[in-house]
Amino acid sequence: MTGFLGAGKTTLLRHLLLESGQRLAVLVNEFGEVGIDGDLIASCGFCPEEELDGRLVELANGCLCCTVQDEFLPTMTQLLERADRLDGIVVETSGLALPEPLVAAFGWPEIRNRTRVHAVVTVVDGEALAAGHVVGDPAAVEAQRRADPSLDHLSAIEDLFADQLGAADLVLVSRADRLEPSELERVGAALTERLRPGTVVLPMARGRIQPALVLDGPGREEPQDRHADDDHEDPAHDHDHHDHAHVAMEAVVVRRSGSWDRARLEAELRRLLSEHPVVRLKGRLRQPGKRLPLQIQGVGRRLDCWYEEREGPSRGAAALPADAAPDLELVVLAPQGAAGALREALDRL
Repeated sequence: MTGFLGAGKTTLLRHLLLESGQRLAVLVNEFGEVGIDGDLIASCGFCPEEELDGRLVELANGCLCCTVQDEFLPTMTQLLERADRLDGIVVETSGLALPEPLVAAFGWPEIRNRTRVHAVVTVVDGEALAAGHVVGDPAAVEAQRRADPSLDHLSAIEDLFADQLGAADLVLVSRADRLEPSELERVGAALTERLRPGTVVLPMARGRIQPALVLDGPGREEPQDRHADDDHEDPAHDHDHHDHAHVAMEAVVVRRSGSWDRARLEAELRRLLSEHPVVRLKGRLRQPGKRLPLQIQGVGRRLDCWYEEREGPSRGAAALPADAAPDLELVVLAPQGAAGALREALDRL
């Protein structure tokens, strides 16, 4: 499962885990060292607490397409030890990873006879695409690009988006409920022009879609020699040399104890998004008297905050006592070079 930052991958994944009726394991690749996405998945209650360690694996601080041998393959091998108790494995990339090197990695000898890639599912932000953009606020990225002519961030993002579309077997258009029918039709037509023949495009609202359409729907054909016991060169041997110009991004992490009023915090975060070239923001705020943390998600200048609706087995603790200090955790992704000013702004929260 791939798609740019903030497109809606984790929301979709939670829905699939809860509604599919399948025993799925999840490998999550995050761009920051705070496991926000992993926590969101664990908190949905998709499996018993005693099974979490074997069904949810987080790989932080890395682009999976560049750590195939060191991280991805050992992790897949670990998950495959539970193959008799699983119906499938979902890999959620960080949004900065290229899909094709991961698909090629399933041809490695260690796992090629034990797995089959059913499909690459790419999630795209319908609201942003309707406005003619790939990300929620391209103006912020463009402002940083103009400030540093040596960095062509926007074209790098466009290239990454093209790679994610080119690898897709199924494209899901998120936030379709925010689009007029004519806008959705225009987005679908524009996407189809960039996709391989036969790739299916479906609308999605708030991560909700019939699970069978994703898990049992359009898939990719396997090469005829997929399981051949030949001595051909491992497909990922050339991985270190693939032409992969990373989007020049930097993650700023904030962990702090203190007292925050929700309305004031949201106002401060909206101001931060409007004044700095933030591409993605995610986090959580734990508050006294609340059983579950406030989830914080930002894309470009768009900010959404909500309290989790469901509580998973690992989140069954009682509410924080009234005198407990709430904890704030934030991960902010911005173009490289903007981190210094961003840290100063975050310190003033």
